[in-house]
Amino acid sequence: MTTKTTLLLSAAALTAVLNQNAVAHGGHHDDGSHSDIKVTTLAEGLEHPWGMAFLPNGDLLVTERAGGIQRLSKDGKLSGRLANVPEVVAQNQGGMLDITIDPDFATNNTIYFCYSRETDVEGKTGSSSSVAKATLTDNGLENVNVIFSADSIVDNGFHFGCRLVFDADKHLYITMGDRYKYMQEAQNTNNHYGKIVRINRDGSVPKSNPFVDGNAPEVFSYGHRNVQGVTLHPETGDLWAMEHGPKGGDEINEIKAGANYGWPVITYGIDYSGEIISDKTHMEGMEQPWLYWDPSIAPSGLTFYTGDMFKEWQGDILVGSLKFTHLRRVSIEGGKPAEQFEYVRDMQARIRDVEVAPDGSIYLLTDATNGKVVKLSK
Repeated sequence: MTTKTTLLLSAAALTAVLNQNAVAHGGHHDDGSHSDIKVTTLAEGLEHPWGMAFLPNGDLLVTERAGGIQRLSKDGKLSGRLANVPEVVAQNQGGMLDITIDPDFATNNTIYFCYSRETDVEGKTGSSSSVAKATLTDNGLENVNVIFSADSIVDNGFHFGCRLVFDADKHLYITMGDRYKYMQEAQNTNNHYGKIVRINRDGSVPKSNPFVDGNAPEVFSYGHRNVQGVTLHPETGDLWAMEHGPKGGDEINEIKAGANYGWPVITYGIDYSGEIISDKTHMEGMEQPWLYWDPSIAPSGLTFYTGDMFKEWQGDILVGSLKFTHLRRVSIEGGKPAEQFEYVRDMQARIRDVEVAPDGSIYLLTDATNGKVVKLSK
């Protein structure tokens, strides 16, 4: 089912309260300069849509956490769930999660998707984050092949990570979560708990990975909690990532090979119960976040704006907020976070993912049983 409705956006701007790199959820004022932004619902009826990827012809692939992948055509028609999509473990936060296309999609029609997959490891029960590649056809998927399965096999359905991005060298980065109760393992570089991993397109390990001599040679960085956004800087090509903190301490980080991002040894958050996880926010040998939020906004989806439609946003960061139901723009001055702005909060929808379309418009996914694909344009 699809609908096309267009509204004028009532945008709000967040007055940033900066304490070093900390940002509190502060007061609001109207951003009148963007009151002409149009909000268009392109599709609805999706079951907890989670990730999306544009195809070269302008169509959009959208995942549904319950287990489906659908194709949204340029004229606003949903395909229905594609055939031959593998079964997922749709437990709690798990299911069919992120999706991306091969750097050479135009010639090989290959896509990649990350999902919670029941383990086939003998003697273990539960699921872990897994990545499969497949050939996209008119009717569904062919040649489905699992190229990576995390060793963080747990039967709890929490903290899968599962965002995907390719770099200029065609390496695939996959974000992981700490699987909630296993947070201490995020500091252990011999497993996949709380890591960002890097692999080649066939699942093999790049020789330049920082821990190739360890038991988890795919690991690129560690000390993460639950990475829910990943993207490349449009000028440098460097990897940036965003992760959920506990109660407070959501972070955006510039990711370096082999670097330790501190979780749970250092954190700007506390446990949901109010208990202290760590009394430290800094430690030698551990990276500081480029930006952190306290209180948490529960961010999901991360990209830099690089289009022409919103020229004044060029180079700014866009993130979705699940908790406060808005799209957030982080302006950048001198390489540092500056003022932050909120949009589409009036929709009262959990924003799960954000992508910039080829024409410069901005696409959002709303995380709900009747999830939507929404476009912001001028």
